Amino acid sequence: MGILNVTPDSFSDGGRFMDASRAVDRALAMIKEGAEVIDVGGESTRPSAPAVPLEIERERVMPVIRALGAATVVPISIDTQKPGLAREALEAGASIINDVGAGVANPSMLDLVAQTGCGYICMHMQGNPRTMQQAPRYHDVVEEVDAFFSRMLGRYREHGIDEAQIVLDVGIGFGKTLEHNLELLRHLERYKKHGRPLLLGASRKSFIGKVLENEDPTRRGAASLVCVGRGLDHGVELFRVHDVQETVEVIRMWQAIEGRGVPHV
Repeated sequence: MGILNVTPDSFSDGGRFMDASRAVDRALAMIKEGAEVIDVGGESTRPSAPAVPLEIERERVMPVIRALGAATVVPISIDTQKPGLAREALEAGASIINDVGAGVANPSMLDLVAQTGCGYICMHMQGNPRTMQQAPRYHDVVEEVDAFFSRMLGRYREHGIDEAQIVLDVGIGFGKTLEHNLELLRHLERYKKHGRPLLLGASRKSFIGKVLENEDPTRRGAASLVCVGRGLDHGVELFRVHDVQETVEVIRMWQAIEGRGVPHV
């Protein structure tokens, strides 16, 4: 999953793809590199990021989604917590909703997922992007994320959502300390018991910067690939990344070592 942030303030690439034509070019380049999903977001979810009004978020993402829908058959994901915008994006060509809120506070998002049959990424987050890094606490982060997934899958069934629509994301960096993130990476296999594909979004995140003592997100690529390798070893099937070509190369090499062939990605 290639990350396409059409925002001025995302932590790694904010401001680079605000122009719709430039954003589309970037998406097509990621597809050429091997991206199998393009995730388009118009509201930064970095820690302490301000909320973005619906109209502004719409102006940022909809021209890009319309253009991509006409230019490629690669699935498009809309990264939003707003059901109204998600519906517009689905009508314009998106087929997946990447919702960092997991529908916890907005049941109408779940109604939309049930009605449309779209793909839906359920991510764990403690708090919200404005508050999530204000001293996050857990008794046992691995157990609590596990319980969250069990609870949400039950809720989705109650809303008429087929579990085949769901992907689970442990939410690296969303209401977690450095040690919480590392604990989740150590125990990713725990979540395979839910029978749903796992997504890992660790690319260039601040916990890597803490480990490396490196404040420049663009210099966290190699360490991000280590997280991809860890995910591959523990059953992750989808990686949300900035560095698509390098990630594809890691996946292909891992598949060769594991004797799974070297497919054309």
